[in-house]
Amino acid sequence: MDVQHRDSSVLVSASGELAEDAGKLLQQALDQVTADERDLMIDLHGVASMDTDGLLHLLDLHRRAECLGLRVLAVGWQHQPQQLMAEVAGIRGPGSATGERYAVAGFRRLLQERAQRAQDLAAVGTEGMDRF
Repeated sequence: MDVQHRDSSVLVSASGELAEDAGKLLQQALDQVTADERDLMIDLHGVASMDTDGLLHLLDLHRRAECLGLRVLAVGWQHQPQQLMAEVAGIRGPGSATGERYAVAGFRRLLQERAQRAQDLAAVGTEGMDRF
């Protein structure tokens, strides 16, 4: 994770896998935001894969940034993260352009609700397996 401050913008460049451990790093990016900054750009060109936890962390970063008054733009969506969002959102078919839809608040809420539900179901399934 790399964070750069330029004029009134913050650029967060992520790479590797966006998963469960990404939350702390993404939080640190917002901890450095000043009152003079107005835009947050999240560069996902280097994110080859993302799981549901990573998606929830990304959505949480977006929500918290907007609460700070920042405009948020996520760019560079790779194939696997887009496919994950399409699956979570229930959008069928290959090559769905979910990266462009990410900017729409209603789509982000839908993703967050469904990703949280999938995460909760996975946790219940794991707990159930521990009993056997």
